[in-house]
This record gives sequence, structure tokens and C-alpha cells, in this order.
Amino acid sequence: MSTPADLAANKAIVHRLVDEVLNGGHLDVIDDLYTPDQAAAAREWITPFRASFPDVHMDAVELLAEGDIVIGRFTCTATHTGTWLGHRPTGRRFVAVDEVNRYRIRDGRIAESWALEDNLDRLSQLGLLPTSPGPDQQITRDATP
Repeated sequence: MSTPADLAANKAIVHRLVDEVLNGGHLDVIDDLYTPDQAAAAREWITPFRASFPDVHMDAVELLAEGDIVIGRFTCTATHTGTWLGHRPTGRRFVAVDEVNRYRIRDGRIAESWALEDNLDRLSQLGLLPTSPGPDQQITRDATP
């Protein structure tokens, strides 16, 4: 059974991830926060995301801890200045995109993580969604095989 101090320590790990790595850009801290088998995977998504959105700012709206699990609800704001998911920089900003992350903490490090992000909202705010024809517009297709 986890003590209140254990739960607070687990939440502090997630706070460090947000404050030092995601917001602060200190990628060297990844090795301190993740287990060795998870650090490379974390670096694999964090590095290009920060390169695409170097001014990224995450706000921890709520952190809940139970046992070895920490659940976080976050909002994310940033400016698109580098290529992301194959999209060239737009210079546009997304604001307060919702994210929910689940972390399993083992021996003071993140051993598992799972995230759900509202990328539809992020893409929409960046102007990267394809436009659909309106109800009064007709879609035509080339009939040649």
C-alpha cells in the first residue's frame, strides 16, 4: 500500500517531466525520469515535438495518484515553427489543447506511459485539416479508370 509520501513523490516525477523536460527543454533529464527501457522511447517523441514546437508550454490541470499510477490532465500551448507529422511549419499557434496521460512509476522512474491527446483540435488550430465541401457544393471525381 502506498503512503501519502509515496503518492506525492510519484506526482513529483510527473511534475518534473512537465516542468523540466517538456516546458524547459532539458532533454538530458529524461534519463533521470524514465526507466532505461523507456527513456529512448520518450526521447523519440519528445525531441521532435520540441523541435517542431520549441515554445511548448504544458499546464498540469490535475494530477491524481493511486498506488504506482499517476493520471494527469494537461493543456498544451505552442507555436508551430518546425516540421510536425510531415506538415511544414505554419507559424500558427495552438492554445490549450487537452491531453490525458497515464504513468506507471517503478523505483522512482516512469516505467510505462500512455497518452490521449486532442490532435484534431491541435491540427484544426494550426490550419492543417483538409477542408470539406459545403452542403451546396458537389464533389466530382475523374471517371477514368
